Amino acid sequence: MSDEVKKYHEEDAIGKTYDLRVARRLLGYLKPYWPMVACALALTLVANILLSTQPYFTKIAVDDFITPKQTDGIWLFAFLFFGVFLLRFVSSYVQEILLNTVGQRVMFDLRTQIFTKLQRQEVAYFDRYPVGRIMTRLTSDVDALNEMFTSGVIDVLGDLVVIVAIVAWLFAIDWKLAIVSLVTVPLLFACTNWFRKHARNGFDMVRTRNARLNAFLQEYISGAQTVQLMNAEAKARLRFRSINDDYRNANIETIYYYAIFYPLVDFIGAVGIASVIFFFGYEYLAAASVAGTAVKIGTLASFIQYSIYLFQPIRDLSDKFNVVQAAIVASHRIFILLDLEIDIKSPETPKKVGRARGEIEFRNVWFAYKDKDWV
Repeated sequence: MSDEVKKYHEEDAIGKTYDLRVARRLLGYLKPYWPMVACALALTLVANILLSTQPYFTKIAVDDFITPKQTDGIWLFAFLFFGVFLLRFVSSYVQEILLNTVGQRVMFDLRTQIFTKLQRQEVAYFDRYPVGRIMTRLTSDVDALNEMFTSGVIDVLGDLVVIVAIVAWLFAIDWKLAIVSLVTVPLLFACTNWFRKHARNGFDMVRTRNARLNAFLQEYISGAQTVQLMNAEAKARLRFRSINDDYRNANIETIYYYAIFYPLVDFIGAVGIASVIFFFGYEYLAAASVAGTAVKIGTLASFIQYSIYLFQPIRDLSDKFNVVQAAIVASHRIFILLDLEIDIKSPETPKKVGRARGEIEFRNVWFAYKDKDWV
């Protein structure tokens, strides 16, 4: 067995690092659909920039209309606010349609290539390797790529745009409160990095156990009669229980990291919001009471909203990275299959066969599935 084939069938041997060559080859499947991808990317930027303006609308509503009890221009403000929400909704709606359409078309192209490649493989290929793992290439691995195309790369760019836009708005409104609200961000990034590393290992283990479970089920179902004839049901049941337990434990371990990460992120976010409220009360309320000026509650409300909006994309980036990582690993397996050489090739100029006479004669015929392992 060649090294490439070994890597293809040994799940644990396949990469845990971000392979740029595989990524570039994978992104090449988007070339036929680049107008749709470009449009989806533009709509993502528009939708996320509009999202970052919503807390600022809250600030204007509170400070310019509600607190001073001002009604002049409130209808124009309300229509503008509604228009921004409507435009964001339309942008997100069209973007989702475009991304899912592109994802399904790419999946169709990949499945067609894989199936065509499998049709050209020699019979010995299917005798040597578990069909369950081959089926995983056509199902689970291709689905992992679909998830990346529909909610991976584009959403990562969108999250980065949201983070940059929110930070810009924070400093534009009040640079002191902006610094306070960003104090917990390094801690949030550290927690996100911890989760990303451990969750990635957990996802790799889940995919490994899933492939082994599929391979076992396929082989058992196709050979059920043989198992019954050999009275090996109990042995097969024990083997299945062991593989199924491994798959369950891998999923539970991955859930454990999620159970720690999300509550921890919420706690860090609450600390950040509490810091903003404390600083606002200590700095601005005291100054306003001394000067006898009105306190801009809208500023505080907008900063609380911005803090919530800021933590969400940072948290999502970790999940999106795992989606991209899973797609890279899956595409690596798929490309190894697509790059396998065809041992039995049809001649370019085949000999013409005469009219069949209804009989077959064998002379000096030798056959082997493996090298020199003659049948």
